[in-house]
Amino acid sequence: MSVSVEEPPEFAARARRLRVAQREKMARSPHAFVRGSTERFYEWLMESGSKIPDGPAIWICGDCHTGNLGPIADAEGRVAVQIRDLDQTVIGNPVHDLIRLGLSLAMAARGSNLPGVTVARIVEQLVGGYETGLLRPHPRRGDEPAPKEVRRVLKQSLHRRWKDLARERIEDLHPSIPIGKRFWPLSAREQQALEGLAASESFRRLVTLLKARPEDAEVELLDAAYWMKGCSSLGRLRFALLARVRSGDTSETCLIDVKEAVAAAAPHAPNARMPRSDAARVVRGARALSPNLGDRMLAARMLDRAVVVRELTPQDLKLEIEQLTQAEAVRAARYLAAVVGRAHARQMDRTTRKAWIDALSRGRGKSLEAPTWLWTSLVELVGAHEAAYLDFCRAYARETH
Repeated sequence: MSVSVEEPPEFAARARRLRVAQREKMARSPHAFVRGSTERFYEWLMESGSKIPDGPAIWICGDCHTGNLGPIADAEGRVAVQIRDLDQTVIGNPVHDLIRLGLSLAMAARGSNLPGVTVARIVEQLVGGYETGLLRPHPRRGDEPAPKEVRRVLKQSLHRRWKDLARERIEDLHPSIPIGKRFWPLSAREQQALEGLAASESFRRLVTLLKARPEDAEVELLDAAYWMKGCSSLGRLRFALLARVRSGDTSETCLIDVKEAVAAAAPHAPNARMPRSDAARVVRGARALSPNLGDRMLAARMLDRAVVVRELTPQDLKLEIEQLTQAEAVRAARYLAAVVGRAHARQMDRTTRKAWIDALSRGRGKSLEAPTWLWTSLVELVGAHEAAYLDFCRAYARETH
């Protein structure tokens, strides 16, 4: 489905407001700064002197920080911890996901005032957890237990219902989106484009995908608004849609996220064959890495831009890892690395997985679990991000006085 509409003039004013909001979010903590600086991450990684291994060309997350992992429900209602944001996904080097996750955990540890020894132990567990995930692409009973924080979020996810999602996202159980700080009015052209999207058969099929809904149910758009959400994605088109799914005498309300897809900052493998559409690229990568999410996504076009459409279910949550104890940080590193390892391993055969594990082990000393290339990369990246964060905050402080 495609709707071609001239760009509204108010986009420029909105973009200025979004840039201000993005800078405010990034100034809150070093960890938040890392989440909003994906392009800089790859610039610094390419400039670093450490020689990282070349892994098999597979779909990677491309922006694998802790906030991009969490519980996700599939169409049948089953919940698993998987990668939940695939904006940067490409066919690339899987080691980039491992380093990005390590940087995120290291910055979270530093933000929690944990000593450098904890960061060293995080890196050790990162490799061990990732290799466990590569060896066991599908979780088994008796695998590494989820850390307390992950168990808490999983328990919360399993007990959530529509009313919880409504109160959290739209602050109201009634079928309307409250205009205010997070939700902004639409232009007439945006309203027209969203109505066209919601009237498409592909949109109806997406919304009726969930197990409890009949395939022939009718879908009606109730309300829509621009959604000021995220950090690194601020400045792109982002819309929240409320829709009603009706079949016979029963009806259900659902919340739909429509998000612009743009070119990825993550480098792709030479000669990688990926869809030309950025929205199709995101959906393809999601299906490879996070099947619970990927099967619930739709690539479309509106306002001459590629967008990704997905329904938000009450069970979809992010892991907010900000303040950690030493033990929690180490357990989280091992568990989350295993989640990423499984996402990668599902795309490899046994021989490729073994060869990749052998390549990861090169440079590992007798008494140090983490290979030298990983430790060196993270030390350089943490130092670069800490310095860049302080410079960013200085500039932000000048702007806001």
